This record gives sequence, C-alpha cells and structure tokens, in this order.
Amino acid sequence: MVKPIMLCLALVSGVFAQDAYERHCVECHKELPTSLQRMFMRYLLVYSGEENVKAGLKHYLKYPLKEISVMSDLFIDTYGIKEKTKLSDSDIDEALDIYWNKFKVFNKLK
Repeated sequence: MVKPIMLCLALVSGVFAQDAYERHCVECHKELPTSLQRMFMRYLLVYSGEENVKAGLKHYLKYPLKEISVMSDLFIDTYGIKEKTKLSDSDIDEALDIYWNKFKVFNKLK
C-alpha cells in the first residue's frame, strides 16, 4: 500500500517540478528537427535584444503568422505555423524569462 502512494507522490511531484518553459515549450518542440536554442538564435539575430526578443516571441505566440515567423520558408512549409497559444500572459512571460535566461549569450562568452 505504501509503494503505490509513494509512486503517485513521485509522479505528481515530477509534474509540478517542471517550470513553465519545460511544461509549455519543450514538450512540443522536442519533435521538431531544430532545437529551441537554434530558434532562440534566429530570434536574437532578428530582434537583437532581450525586450525585443521577448516581445517578438510573445506576439508570434499570440498571433502566429508566416509573415512574422523567423523560421525559414522550408521549415514553415514542412511543419506549418503553430496554433495560437492558449497560455495566459503571465505563463507566456514566465516561459519567455526562463527561455531567455537559458540561452542568452550575454555574459556567457569568454
């Protein structure tokens, strides 16, 4: 009886241990041939700074269009445009903050 309860607690704690980025981004992107880090670099090339990258990504998540995507035409033709997000602004902001801190290059170059 104790083992099933412990197993349930371990599974539940594992689910809640994931942050917003892990829950809302990584799960869907793990099936794509390009990594979230490479996508981050494309956004950084286009938008250049933290505020602009986050604003560009947030706008794309809320209003996904081919014309505002930073991905190549080949990628979009193959995988399409994502569906409009159902996440709240606070969930998007939390995921984008984690995404930015995970892949930002500033202060990481030696």
